[in-house]
Amino acid sequence: MKLLLLLSLIGFCWAQYDPHTQYGRTAIVHLFEWRWADIAKECERYLAPNGFGGVQISPPNENSVINNPSRPWWERYQPVSYKICTRSGNEGEFQDMVTRCNNVGVRIYVDAVINHMCGSGNPAGTSSTCGSYYNPNNRDFPSVPYSGWDFNDGKCQTNNGEIQNYNDAAQVRDCRLSGLLDLALGKDYVRTTIANYMNHLIDIGVAGFRLDASKHMWPGDIKAVLDKLNNLNTKWFSEGSRPFIYQEVIDLGGEAISSSEYFGNGRVTEFKYGAKLGTVMRKWNGEKMAYLKNWGEGWGFMPSDRALVFVDNHDNQRGHGAGGASILTFWDARLYKMAVGFMLAHPYGFTRVMSSYSWPRYFENGKDINDWVGPPNDNGVTKEVTINADTTCGNGWICEHRWRQIRNMVAFRNVVQSQPFANWWDNGSNQVAFGRGNKGFIVFNNDDWSLSSTLQTGLPAGTYCDVISGDKINGDCTGIKIYVSNDGTAYFSISNSAEDPFIAIHVESKL
Repeated sequence: MKLLLLLSLIGFCWAQYDPHTQYGRTAIVHLFEWRWADIAKECERYLAPNGFGGVQISPPNENSVINNPSRPWWERYQPVSYKICTRSGNEGEFQDMVTRCNNVGVRIYVDAVINHMCGSGNPAGTSSTCGSYYNPNNRDFPSVPYSGWDFNDGKCQTNNGEIQNYNDAAQVRDCRLSGLLDLALGKDYVRTTIANYMNHLIDIGVAGFRLDASKHMWPGDIKAVLDKLNNLNTKWFSEGSRPFIYQEVIDLGGEAISSSEYFGNGRVTEFKYGAKLGTVMRKWNGEKMAYLKNWGEGWGFMPSDRALVFVDNHDNQRGHGAGGASILTFWDARLYKMAVGFMLAHPYGFTRVMSSYSWPRYFENGKDINDWVGPPNDNGVTKEVTINADTTCGNGWICEHRWRQIRNMVAFRNVVQSQPFANWWDNGSNQVAFGRGNKGFIVFNNDDWSLSSTLQTGLPAGTYCDVISGDKINGDCTGIKIYVSNDGTAYFSISNSAEDPFIAIHVESKL
């Protein structure tokens, strides 16, 4: 009996680290600012057939409408109520999306904005995505309801109520982030109100949550909210399943708050990952791909089973958040595909792929002054994600997850799941290769000269289709073919001027 109790407690403690993806699906995608109707379609027509495990969606609750010409993306992070009502769609469309995605085994993770309400400078009125009245100056949000009692105004010790010093943990957690009204998560009423919102989403069928601005909340307050959450909906999840939790904590080192303080609540976003990988791929500061041999904890990252990793996210691809100029994005397509390929091939962390939209970049003094631009729209109404004949997206949507190289590396990760890191090779510079047990092998050439080498792949003998340059279709390959000998070796040749200077093969790409 004691053993059973212990095992059930261990299972309960570990539950919030489990993304509850269907077996064999190992990566999720952030469909940033997509409409619920388009996500439902994408789950059915593309994500499920291509082995994606889930979708991170934009915040689904009512927000303040900011009247920039095309409404900035960041208005989604200015809540005014917990009604499911945004430019992505209404509650009926949200429920339809969650149901349709779950029915094809693709999970939904909600970006939960629970640290704050909208900015203190917003005017009172009904300029919100569902028409709810709010008055930020009076701390009045009747649709929740929240009042002046529910904010940290009295707790913050700075003279203007804003965070002034990031080396003061109390300020970071008790004061306003960029004017956003800081909720008093130490109060049971606020915790219960937030938990009720999250439980409503759990009951609809979501699998978990990204907790926005977790660094700005006390870990104990987050835990108190999580302790109030329901188990997941048994229509799609096994009895007793707990919501997957990953917390946004920007920790590049040297500040008062560290990621490790949040491990007890769930996984944490590893912001060092994209910042360091971008520096290596760009060959800045003398970095080389050869140094990636001990990538992961060896680079000072958090433990793999606590990390959610990504090459870029919706913040830092615009120069916000963390990572600075080293962050690779779709604007740097050639290096970006290599970086995402490396991430999906490497065993460290739980991986999230970014799916973006385009905006007209305009730089002044090195800063993109259009970094605020919202999703493709007609007079503020978000445009449909259209699909072109070549399966890429139209209407201004980038859809990196549909790029062949990235889609096929998601499949690679699924094939090599739980296989050990193996057969590392490098040339001491920027040509590297590694395998995953006897299931997959990948080779990169990020040098300014060609690669030409016979390498030990660890794979069974045979002819394989390189899933970067092409696809395996009807037993043939539309790209490069790689021949693996009986001793497991194969010859690789990659020009430094190749469109995609990397090659990946796995047991399911064998012809």
